[in-house]
Amino acid sequence: MAVRTGQASPVEPEGSGAGRPGCPKRMVFGPCGGVRDDERCELAEHRCVFVGEPLVRWPDPPRSRPVPAADGLLARAATAPVVLADLSVAPFDVGSVRRVAGVLGTAADALLAGEHADRPDFPPTMLAREVMAAGGRLWTTLTCRDRNRLVLEQELAGLAALGVDGVLCVTGDGRGPGVRPGTRQVFELDGVRLTALAAGMGLPVAVPESPEAPPVDLRPARVAQKERAGAQLCVLNHVRSPDRVARFVAAAREAGATVPFVAGVAVYTDEPSARVLQRFPGLHLDDDVVARVLGADDPREAGIAAAVDEAAALLAVPGVVGVNLSGMGSARGADDGARIKAEVADRLRGRA
Repeated sequence: MAVRTGQASPVEPEGSGAGRPGCPKRMVFGPCGGVRDDERCELAEHRCVFVGEPLVRWPDPPRSRPVPAADGLLARAATAPVVLADLSVAPFDVGSVRRVAGVLGTAADALLAGEHADRPDFPPTMLAREVMAAGGRLWTTLTCRDRNRLVLEQELAGLAALGVDGVLCVTGDGRGPGVRPGTRQVFELDGVRLTALAAGMGLPVAVPESPEAPPVDLRPARVAQKERAGAQLCVLNHVRSPDRVARFVAAAREAGATVPFVAGVAVYTDEPSARVLQRFPGLHLDDDVVARVLGADDPREAGIAAAVDEAAALLAVPGVVGVNLSGMGSARGADDGARIKAEVADRLRGRA
């Protein structure tokens, strides 16, 4: 994949500066997806400074977007439902990366590598190289939490040179307590400005959105603004029901968004793997389904069946072209979690 080079930076820092006063993440195009249900900031006790304010609009003309690879996730999504699967691996373990990518790479259309707030990870380019060597097609999450603009440009150039399928551009969760204490969180850019940077370097870009995080009324229109900045795909965080996803997608279309959506499917088979998904602000699961899975005689089978049912219901929503099998899947290790997500993907394809 070609990368623009030259003396000038590929994209000028639109909306650069200190961000909105009071935002610990220095966001210009907020709010982030971590606003708590009571409207508190994810990183502070005050109300999110974007709540109750007008939508922050992308100020420039819509960015041109690169043509996706003919065999990539975006191209496949144009003709059939796609499955994106979280790449949940042991930290700093190349063997774990290779094993999980080997299991999920054949079951899913693409893998989504995350960046964790509660632990350090391999650099995105290194992780991408290992996943692709194991046969996985990769979408890489890139966050602004620990990188200034220059390092973000370096990572994007490396990911483009490797030929990743695309990049999920996010502002990033605040670092967890006790993870590298004393190290400053950067947040020089936010996810929308990173989207423009990645699109300007020729990379297909996905963006997240949290339909049930406050301010709920602004979030559909935020998708349209992210699309103007260069996004080609929107990956939705977990919501309580497919009906809520349908209402959100319809509202985003009314606001002018044309991008396809990939909806989050919660994959859990025990209490720890369910708790991981429940602890993040902005994410919501169906509590009745969680109780039914955890109370079943065989929680593993019940969790797999619940994920397949949720995925099938989400794929019936107009505008949803795929699902993201999200979460660790199992508390018994990354390898077991990969097998569970592969089983969900296989059963879902069997329904088609």
